[in-house]
Amino acid sequence: MTTSVSATPEQQTPTTVGFSRSSLPTGDLVEEVEEQFSWTNTVFRRKQIAHPDPDAIATRRSVYDDPDLAPHYWPKKDYENIHRFDTTARWTYGEEKALVRKLDWKIMVTAAIGFSALNLDRSNISQANSDSFLQDLGLTTDDFNLGNTVFRLAFLCAELPSQLVSKRIGPDRWIPMQICLWSVVSLSQFWLTGRVSFLVCRALLGALQGGFIPDLILYLSYFYTKTELPMRLALFWISSNLCGIVASFIAYGTLHMDGVAGAAGWRWLFMIEGILTLLIGFFSFFRMPPSPTQTKTWFRPNGWFTEREEIIMVNRVLRDDPTKGDMHNREGLSIRRLWTAVCDYDLWPIYILGLLFGIPNGPPSTYLTLLLRDIGFNTFDTNLLTIPSQVLGMVTMFVITFVSEFVNERSIVAMMEDLWTLPFLIALYAMSSSPNPWIFFVVVTGLLSYPYTHPIQVGWCSRNAGAVASRTVNASLYNMFVQASGIISAQIYVASDAPRYRRGNRTLIIICCINVCFLYPGTKAYYMWRNRQRAKIWDAMTMRERAHYLSTTKDVGNRRLDFRFAH
Repeated sequence: MTTSVSATPEQQTPTTVGFSRSSLPTGDLVEEVEEQFSWTNTVFRRKQIAHPDPDAIATRRSVYDDPDLAPHYWPKKDYENIHRFDTTARWTYGEEKALVRKLDWKIMVTAAIGFSALNLDRSNISQANSDSFLQDLGLTTDDFNLGNTVFRLAFLCAELPSQLVSKRIGPDRWIPMQICLWSVVSLSQFWLTGRVSFLVCRALLGALQGGFIPDLILYLSYFYTKTELPMRLALFWISSNLCGIVASFIAYGTLHMDGVAGAAGWRWLFMIEGILTLLIGFFSFFRMPPSPTQTKTWFRPNGWFTEREEIIMVNRVLRDDPTKGDMHNREGLSIRRLWTAVCDYDLWPIYILGLLFGIPNGPPSTYLTLLLRDIGFNTFDTNLLTIPSQVLGMVTMFVITFVSEFVNERSIVAMMEDLWTLPFLIALYAMSSSPNPWIFFVVVTGLLSYPYTHPIQVGWCSRNAGAVASRTVNASLYNMFVQASGIISAQIYVASDAPRYRRGNRTLIIICCINVCFLYPGTKAYYMWRNRQRAKIWDAMTMRERAHYLSTTKDVGNRRLDFRFAH
């Protein structure tokens, strides 16, 4: 299937191609409204499910096919992909599937490796804890909690500044720089001497890693549609679990280096993993093109994509979300746009979820190695016993994200994480002061095998933000609340409550019940109410009134009357 181009890039303006009455007919376009997913059809009537013909047109109908609406959604003239934007372009399902597969190998794999580098360097403190880390530095459990709090605070405070830098110089440059900088700090932990150096390193790591996740989400949004992104984000966190498994084996080996060159095993752990992630950061400079149409460079003269593929990439993304053409990839955020995004009260319910949803399983996850050591397992067995929960967590995370996208549901599906966690917390709370080590291991492993719904909520926040400028800030704000959640959870398991942490587990059970009974159902009810409010006004308008509204309104993103919130 070849594309039909009715004008040169310079001639493609709203008055020529965009909504010309003489442009390609739109009868061959795929309608936006799709059949709702049904488990009954999937399980019992699989023969009735129609798989699209690979040679059939896959181009989805959008606002660009409406001559009255198209002018109000046209990309900015300095949008970096404007020369490939063509509303008359058509492509097939076969072409789109092949292109998405290529994107996954070229873009997604690199991003996932970078994300793994983040998790390797921010979580190796847990493996170090299974060794003599605290004793060698003269630290207590409360000092360890303080270090986690300092890390989270620095991470939180760096979120928005990192986003401002990323939007100005581009995530393709800033992300590799971040990886290299924090890797240097991570490997320097080899020379830790005590409480002060420990806290300083935790602060520097938090400051340099803060904003990395929203930066990466922003970067991926240049290549993927809103329905493709959540599953890719789930793969991110699956790669994080894979990284955790690899890290456990690395820790098993490096901790056996105890005494080499007179250094403790945990020091070699920081050094080796820091060097590994530094190499990842260096190679990331050569693996992250700025945009779909900017893959050609001096070390890649032919680029990654053909002109045809670039046309498909650009138009499929803009048809899915026209607001992605509002800014170019080197455009900084103004203070006004920043403030508007901060004041977007319609996203506050998701921020509150970000603050509370991860607390119930946070302390057991952070203290897993210490809990297993306290119950009687040795250093090396402890690191290997963390692997089962990582593997099961990958499976449950993938399944829950898959279900969320298929049933087009976020709030109730995302609630499943806390619903899963609750019975295991009750079991932990009810255990005797000297439980059987293997029963304790099974309960903790079951708890930490929860379906991690953070990828769903990140995609949910991004989708409900609406515009590129606000999406960048809102993703950072959401992640700031998630980091604040870590600060809160770090204070729940305290030394005076060790080793069974009964008071802490009681607190976690209460928070879990609040999330399940009030926060998630309340968030869904709020967005349903907001959508009904807007639909009542928008549906009462005539086509002329809608066109007038779109041409005169100063509302952007999710403030527009034609925007509907996902829930």
